[in-house]
Amino acid sequence: MSRKSEKVAAFVEREITGDVGVWDPRYAGYFACFNRQQFYEAHDVLEDLWLAQGRDGSNYAFHKGLIQLAGAFVHLQKGRLGPAVALFNLADANLGRYPDRHDGLDVVGVRRLIADWRGRIEASGRTRNPLEPGVVPQLELGVV
Repeated sequence: MSRKSEKVAAFVEREITGDVGVWDPRYAGYFACFNRQQFYEAHDVLEDLWLAQGRDGSNYAFHKGLIQLAGAFVHLQKGRLGPAVALFNLADANLGRYPDRHDGLDVVGVRRLIADWRGRIEASGRTRNPLEPGVVPQLELGVV
């Protein structure tokens, strides 16, 4: 286990409480972090799972898309609208490879969320950051 993986495991154990059900704690942890607007942590937690599965894993592009989605919101938190749009585009392309519902996630709904946030940025001519207090993206992890 790498040093970063140890840190991620400790973070998940400390921060992700409650029953994660059938899900890998890193997968469930992604959603918990994302919904708390801990986008960097969401990225890190899922990246650990993504790297462990390797490029041949059936969820490689799926997890990559979710990581890119969290990364887009990291850019929004830092006021970098162009890079956020670029990551929204990459996330949408990767998630678009999967069925409407995959691993407990409404992929269609997530792609709508991506289109909505990307559209908000584009509608302002990339001059207004739509991420503000009270405007919080949420992802719901369902059952298999």
